[in-house]
Amino acid sequence: MRESLIRQRAEQFLGMLRHCQMLGMQVHGADEQGLTLRLPYSENIIGNPETGGVHGGAITTLMDTTCGISTVCVLPEFEICPTLDLRIDYMRPAEPGRDVFGFAECYRVTPNVIFTRGVAYQDDPQQPIAHVVGAFMRMGKVVGSAGGAA
Repeated sequence: MRESLIRQRAEQFLGMLRHCQMLGMQVHGADEQGLTLRLPYSENIIGNPETGGVHGGAITTLMDTTCGISTVCVLPEFEICPTLDLRIDYMRPAEPGRDVFGFAECYRVTPNVIFTRGVAYQDDPQQPIAHVVGAFMRMGKVVGSAGGAA
């Protein structure tokens, strides 16, 4: 599948998620290898007003969304794939005032479940804020959706 089509599908999917729009998430990169989303630093993601530290819930939202949307990188047609299971291991806190990136890849696709893994990071994926693994249920092709037309 062409990289431009994968990116288009990822942007369409992200555009349907109102909470992600409110957080300002953007597609940073998308291809057959995986998906990277950008979560801009803002007041909306601060968990500790005294330090400006990023709330863990914002990282969870970023990684659940990144893993879920990464399914468009491997599926031939758009499918809704809700989260079955998500595990996040936090390695260190995100630094205040800096954007957070989430990368996810699909490492196994079955007829019923897609398995994903990834990292949240700021500058270097080799210095992760968190590691994630997730499982997503395949519900089949969505007929007549904007994502299906891509």
